Amino acid sequence: MRKVCPNFDLPDGLDTVLEVPIPEEMFASNKNSHRSWQNMKSWMNFKTNSERSPVSMTALFGRRSTEIQLLLGVIGAPLIPLPIKHDHDYSISKNIKDHPTEASMAKYIVKQYIAAVGGEKALNSIDSMYAMGKVKMAASEFSAGEGSMNNKIVKVRNLRNGGGEVGGFVLWQKRPDLWCLELVVSGCKMSAGSDGKVAWRQTPWHHSHASRGPPRPLRRFLQGLDPRSTANLFSNSACVGEKTINDEDCFILKLEAEPSTLKARSSSNVEIIGHTIWGYFSQRTGLLVQLEDSYLIRIKAPGNDSIFWETTMESWIQDYKTIDGINIAHAGKTWVSLFRFGENSESHSRTRMEEVWTIEEVDFNIKGLSTDCFLPPGDLKKEEEGYGIVSSNATLAFKLRNDSTWVHASKIVAIDVDECDESSDDEQL
Repeated sequence: MRKVCPNFDLPDGLDTVLEVPIPEEMFASNKNSHRSWQNMKSWMNFKTNSERSPVSMTALFGRRSTEIQLLLGVIGAPLIPLPIKHDHDYSISKNIKDHPTEASMAKYIVKQYIAAVGGEKALNSIDSMYAMGKVKMAASEFSAGEGSMNNKIVKVRNLRNGGGEVGGFVLWQKRPDLWCLELVVSGCKMSAGSDGKVAWRQTPWHHSHASRGPPRPLRRFLQGLDPRSTANLFSNSACVGEKTINDEDCFILKLEAEPSTLKARSSSNVEIIGHTIWGYFSQRTGLLVQLEDSYLIRIKAPGNDSIFWETTMESWIQDYKTIDGINIAHAGKTWVSLFRFGENSESHSRTRMEEVWTIEEVDFNIKGLSTDCFLPPGDLKKEEEGYGIVSSNATLAFKLRNDSTWVHASKIVAIDVDECDESSDDEQL
C-alpha cells in the first residue's frame, strides 16, 4: 500500500501524502491498473479545482461510472440492521428456564466467541481502533427476465480472472459508537461515518446525507474487525441450527431487526419489510467465520402495484491474527445478490457483485483521536423520502454476448436503504 503519490501541481515538489493509501496494483503496468491510476490522477486534479469545475463521474469514468456508483453504494459502506447496545451482561443464567433454549445456547456460543478472540478483559481495554486495508470489487453477473423464455444472463467480470475495481480504505472507531470510513476505489472516493447521533455518507455523485432511523454500525466492523460489537450484536440472538462452512462445523445465530427499527427506517413510499442477520461461529475455534444478512423492501409504484427488492450479503471471514492479544480477521470475501421482482417475470432482474478484502494494518487505543474527528460534513442534509434507488439517468449497460443491443437496467437496485433519492417510474428492461 502506497501512502504518497507524485505532486501533480509542482512536479519538482514533495510527494503528496494520500488521505487513503492506494494498493500497489494501481501502480502496476497492466492495462486495468494503468486505467485506475489515471482515474486517480484525474480525481486529484478535479479535487484541487472543485470550486471552478465540479467533479463529473461521467467525465472521470465514462461508461464505468454507474458500475462504480453501484459497487460503492452497495458494498462500500453498508450498515448493520439495528443499533448495538454496549452494556450487555454476558453471564449465563444458572437457571436455563430463565431463557428459551435457543437464546441460552446463543449466549453460551457468544461467551465462547469472547474467549476465542481474547477475553472480556482484553476487549474492554480497547477505547479506539484504526484499520487500513485494500479491496477489489466487481459486478460479476446481470440477468434479466428471470423465469421467462427470454432470460438473458450476462457474465460481466470475475475477480479470479483479474477483473474488478481496486482500492484502499481507512477505518477509525472510538467507543461507544463513533466511527468513520474513507474508501477510494479506482480513483473514486466515498466517506461514511457516525457521530453517535446520526450516521451519514458522502459520495461524488450525491450530497452528504444522513440515514433514517437511529445510527447503526458499519458492517465492515462486524467482518472480524470489532469482536466486542460482534459479541454485543449476537448476545440477544437465537441459535437456529448448524451448518458446515469451508469444512468447518458451525453454529448458526440469527437476529432480526425489530418492527420499530424497520418503521423508523421506512418512508412514505418505501417500506422495509424485514432485515435479518446470521452469524456462523466455528464449533472448533469459537470464531466468527461467516456473516450473512438479507433485507426486503417494497417500493410503492403508481396504482396498486409494488416493486420488491431483496438484497443478500454473504461474507467469509478469514485469516485471524492476534494483535495486542485480540484476534482480528485480516482477509475475507463478500458476495452480494440483488433481486428485483413484483411485476411480470419479464421485468425481473438479478445482479451479483463480489468483493475481496485484506487488512494491512490494525492498531488500538489511538492517541489524540477525539470526538471532533467524527463530526459529520457541514453540508449534511437529512433525507426525507425514498431509499437508495439509482436515478433514472443512471443506467447499467451490459453488452450481450449474442446480441447487438444493450441491456439497460434503470434503477437497478436499492443501493442502500439509507441512501435516499427521488424516485420515478422504472424503465422496462
